[in-house]
Amino acid sequence: AFDTTKYFVICSNVLGGCRGTTGPSSINPETGRPYGLTFPIVTIGDMVRAQLHLIDHLEIEKLLSVAGGSMGGMQVLEWLTRYPDRVRSGICIASGPHNGAQAIAFDAVGRHAVQADPAFNNGSYYGKEGPVQGLSIARMLGHITYLSDETMRAKFGRSLRKKTEYSYDFGSEFSVETYLDYQGEKFVNRFDANSYLYITKACDYFDLVSAYGSLDKAFAHVKSRVMVLSYSSDWLYPPYQSREMVDSFMRNRTEVTYCNIQSDYGHDAFLLEADTMKDIVAGFLEHTLEPGLKLKKPESLVSPAQGENGPAPLSGDSIYDGPRVDYDLIVELVKPESRVLDVGCGDGELLHRLMRQKQVDGMGLEVSEGNVIRCVSRGIPVVQADIDKGLNAIPDRSYDYVILSMTLQVIRKPELAIREMLRVGKKCIISFPNFGFWKVRAMLAFRGRAPVTRSLPYAWYTSPNRSVLSIKDFRHFCETHAIHIEKEIPLASTGSAFSAHHWPNLFADEAVYVVTAKP
Repeated sequence: AFDTTKYFVICSNVLGGCRGTTGPSSINPETGRPYGLTFPIVTIGDMVRAQLHLIDHLEIEKLLSVAGGSMGGMQVLEWLTRYPDRVRSGICIASGPHNGAQAIAFDAVGRHAVQADPAFNNGSYYGKEGPVQGLSIARMLGHITYLSDETMRAKFGRSLRKKTEYSYDFGSEFSVETYLDYQGEKFVNRFDANSYLYITKACDYFDLVSAYGSLDKAFAHVKSRVMVLSYSSDWLYPPYQSREMVDSFMRNRTEVTYCNIQSDYGHDAFLLEADTMKDIVAGFLEHTLEPGLKLKKPESLVSPAQGENGPAPLSGDSIYDGPRVDYDLIVELVKPESRVLDVGCGDGELLHRLMRQKQVDGMGLEVSEGNVIRCVSRGIPVVQADIDKGLNAIPDRSYDYVILSMTLQVIRKPELAIREMLRVGKKCIISFPNFGFWKVRAMLAFRGRAPVTRSLPYAWYTSPNRSVLSIKDFRHFCETHAIHIEKEIPLASTGSAFSAHHWPNLFADEAVYVVTAKP
C-alpha cells in the first residue's frame, strides 16, 4: 500500500522509546549515566511534537498522510487535531480516542509485573541483567490482548507442546503456554523495561475527550481527509470506539472513510490482514495524492469490463445485478455541486457518476466490506454502516440529496430509514423494484411460484429482499406518513419512463421517486 516508488516514507522512533529517539535508556549528559526513572513522563503529544520538529528540520511544509496502528493511531489523531494545517490526510488503524478501562487495567498489571521484579532496582538496572522476568510477564499479558478467542482456539486449543500426558507440575506444557513463553523471551531481548513503563503510560494518558471537552470539539479542528479502520475481533480497541470517532467526524462534516474489517486475528489483525489493508490503504492514498483521478485497480479488484463510469460492479457483493436503468435518471435529477449521501451505495458506481458528471460532494454508506473497498478504490468517501440502525450521527438537513437506490426492499426497518433520510436530506431520491409488475403477478397467478425477473433476479432462498412493495404501496406509505411526492417516475425494463395514466403499477418493473417531508 505504501508504494516507495511513489511516496517518501518517514518512520521515526517515538520519544521515550529505546531504539534511537531519546528515552530512559539514553545517556543523561548531566550525569553521564542512563536517565532511568529520572526521565520525564512523556505523552503522545510529546511524541508528535518531536515528529513535528523533525518535519520542520526536513523542511516539509505538509505531509500527504500520517498513518499508524494502535498507539500509532493515537499519534495520527494528535497530528490531525493539533496540527491540522500540516497534514492532508490521516489513517487511524485499530486505535481509539483514548484507552478504555480494560486497556488501562492490562497496562497497569504489566507495569506492576516489571516493577515487582527484584532486578528492576527502581529503574537503575543498566549494566546488569535487568527485570527480565517482569518484562517477560508484561509482554505475555499484553500479547494475550492482541489475540482473540477465535485465533487462540484455532491455533492452540488445548494441545500439549511436547507431551501426550499431563506432567502434573507447574511448568509450561500447553502449546499456548510455551507460545507465550517464547513471545516474552523474544521481547526482553529487544526492548527496554523502562521504555515499556513510559510508553504504556503515555497510551493511558492519551484522551481527546478530556483534552478538548468532547470528540466533536476535538475533531472540529480537523481539515484533512480521514480513514478509520477497525477489526471485528479486536477487544483491545473494540470497533465501537472507531465508530464513535467516525460519527463525530460525520457530525463535523469531515470527509471520512470507515471500514470494520472482518478478521479473527484480534488486535493483531492490523499487522496480518495484509491483502485487505493493501487494497483499501492504496486506494485512499492514491486519491489523496491526486483527488478525482481514476485509480488503476489493484489486481484483486480488476474486472474485465472497464467503462467511462469506472469498473463494472462486483456481483459477489452487490444486492442488485445487471444494468442499472435507474442510474441515468437519478444523475439527471441531481443538481450540480450538490451535497449527496448515497445510502446503500454498493460499489460506488452511482456516486462515481455523480462526482464525475455533476461534481457533487458525495459520500456513501455501505454495509458490505468488499463494496467499501471498491468505493475507496474509486476515490469515494464511504462509511461502513447499517441504515437499519439509523443516521443519528448525521446532522439535520446536512445533505441536498439523500439517495436510496434499489435498497428499500432489502432493509429491515424501511420506515426508520426513510424518516432518517428525510431528516438529514432536503430531498430524497428513492428507487425500488415494483412487485406489482405484470410479470411478477403472472408468475404468481399462473405458475404459483415466487417471481424471478430482471428487477428481482433471485430465487426465494437466496433473495436479500425483506419487503414486498408496489408503486401503490409506496404512494399509500407517503400519504400516511406526511411525505410529499415531488416526482414519480415509473420505469420500464429498458430504462424508459412513462406517465402515470399508462397504469404504472402494472407495467413498470421499477420506479424512481423524489420526495420531501411535508411542512
